[in-house]
Amino acid sequence: MKNKNMKVLIAVFLIPLLIIPAFAQTNSQTLQTEKGTLDVKLSYDDISPGDQTRLLIEFINPVTKKIQEHIDYKLVVSKDDEPVFGPIPLTHTSEGVVKGLKVEFPEEGIYLIEFEIEGILFQPIPAEKVSFDISVGKAYAQPTPINDNNGGCLIATAAFGSELSPQVQQLREFRDNTVLTTQSGTAFMATFNQFYYSFSPIIADYEREQPIFKEAVKISLTPMLTSLSILNHINIDSEQEMVGYGVGIILLNIGMYIGIPVFGILKIYQFKRR
Repeated sequence: MKNKNMKVLIAVFLIPLLIIPAFAQTNSQTLQTEKGTLDVKLSYDDISPGDQTRLLIEFINPVTKKIQEHIDYKLVVSKDDEPVFGPIPLTHTSEGVVKGLKVEFPEEGIYLIEFEIEGILFQPIPAEKVSFDISVGKAYAQPTPINDNNGGCLIATAAFGSELSPQVQQLREFRDNTVLTTQSGTAFMATFNQFYYSFSPIIADYEREQPIFKEAVKISLTPMLTSLSILNHINIDSEQEMVGYGVGIILLNIGMYIGIPVFGILKIYQFKRR
């Protein structure tokens, strides 16, 4: 028990530096359209029959592996060839991401979520379809297809309550659109994940068991999320830039999480000695 608690305490101090590149695989599928023009990624929370489930849809350029902006699409959710949601008429997303779409799956069974892509970058294209099979209920449970490059962060998901929360999405988008676009970033993640998974499940479980600890982790992640938002305004086009900005962000977080508290403790100590 003491060893477990010690691991938890150590990991809390390491979270800001370790959480960026490590992600777990939960309720996420990525499939190509019929002709391979786009990859469509569908993510969702655990589904309870009769409750609304929030979906996250990402349209990805298969060449650049980045979000493809300005997509025209249609969507329908059906069960046994009967629509239960939609069909949604032709809709445009300028971001290439559809967030906050809520769908109710009324009963257990196998549902079909079908997309029809009809335009990219304001240019019409011959319609391309892609379909996802979604299992609802334990009796229909199937192994979820896993993609090594996709998923949600264990610790952040436990802290913020959902893989689809804005904070978790920020971490995942940073990983997919920044870290994984360079060889150095990809190599770093591959090595680092082995260490991360040795303790992250313990932290996530402890968050679920201890609400106060969960809130502490949530607060501790806020400065790191703020620092990562800086990279949203920077284009990283080379290995050197990736390493440079990566080291800079790590040093910034070390300053915030270690330097500032140590400085404060020293000031308090000096004040008490006077």
